[in-house]
This record gives sequence, structure tokens and C-alpha cells, in this order.
Amino acid sequence: SALSGCTFNAEIANLQPYDPSDGVGADLEDLGVRNAMLITSDGSEANLVMTVVNKTGGDVELLIQYGPTDDRQTDVIDIPAFPELSQVGSDPDSQVLLSDDEIIAGALFPVYFQFGDVQGEIIDIPVLDGTLPEYELLVP
Repeated sequence: SALSGCTFNAEIANLQPYDPSDGVGADLEDLGVRNAMLITSDGSEANLVMTVVNKTGGDVELLIQYGPTDDRQTDVIDIPAFPELSQVGSDPDSQVLLSDDEIIAGALFPVYFQFGDVQGEIIDIPVLDGTLPEYELLVP
């Protein structure tokens, strides 16, 4: 009997990069932003929640910028070399809060990420509210 080869040349979907959760990500050379999302309750202030993968071998100052060109807001987040995975925004005492009237639950909000002399990238981050139980403790 002949063997069917119908999937022999099929592209395997799980080898393609994708964001498996509600958040989005980007790679800035040896620094990876993973599962980034903004959690808001009122629509003007939001907690930036994400995981940062640091494979640079050293501590990194991650620059984030957002808002209109004439009133750009800047924050710096210290990302340690170890552990390689750093959680941002999950601890209520060290949340990174973004304030902007354009932060609206259900929308995307552009945030620029950059460190050192590495080319930065703008990521359109989904804005969520605390409706889902897994996010209610992350509301600012």
C-alpha cells in the first residue's frame, strides 16, 4: 500500500513565532520583551505588565517612551542580568505606571522600547482591564 505524503511539505505552524497569551512581544537583539500588556481601571493610568528576557550578560536599563511627540513620557526600567527572566508590573510595590488619555481598555497603545545602542522598537500593546480574574490584582 502507498503511504500518503500530503503533509510532507506542509509548513509546521508551531515553529512560527507567535504571542501565546493576551500580550505581545518583541526582540531587541539580546533582550526580549514578552507578553507585554497594559492593565487599567479608569482608562488614563495603566500598569505595564511584561516579562523581559535578558541574554546580554549584564544589567540593562530598558528605556520606554510613550505619548504624543510634543509631550513624550520616558521611564527607565532596571533589568538585572540574573535571573534572565524579569517580571515587570506583577509586584504592586514596583509597578511601572503609564499615564495618558489615550490608554483605553480594548485598544492598542504604542510604547517604544530601547536599550544601550540597540535599535529600539515601537510595540502596539493591548490595553486590558481588571475584568478577568487573572488581571484584577494587576490594576494600578
